[in-house]
Amino acid sequence: MKHKLLLVDDEEITIKYLSRQLNNRGFDVSVAYDGATALEKVKEEDFDVVLLDVLMPGINGIDTLREIKQIKPVTEVIMLTGHASVEVGIEGMKLGAFDYLMKPFDPDELVKKIHAACEYKTYREKGINSVELPEMK
Repeated sequence: MKHKLLLVDDEEITIKYLSRQLNNRGFDVSVAYDGATALEKVKEEDFDVVLLDVLMPGINGIDTLREIKQIKPVTEVIMLTGHASVEVGIEGMKLGAFDYLMKPFDPDELVKKIHAACEYKTYREKGINSVELPEMK
């Protein structure tokens, strides 16, 4: 089964590069160029993981994260930050993000985090909330 991802970033070059990389690695990737579009897609479809840029025009990544967690609490979110600081990534995790990555990042590292987030989502869907986070291989 292909894991279903939503990639949210306002930079077209980032979307094209990452969606190609992730599709080539067997993921089913949808894209959104802003937070409002991402929220509409989250309402309409079930994603395993949302890869969410922090700094976007309109609804920023932190506010988008808050809304995603209200709409679909078990959908995992990995924050992608290039302009913001580590503190913003940590703030995202406090709001329910699975993890965060600083741009630029190694695509292999991102794939490891995606697999770990998908595994954790599976545990949460089964109601096993007391397990430790899966180890990233």
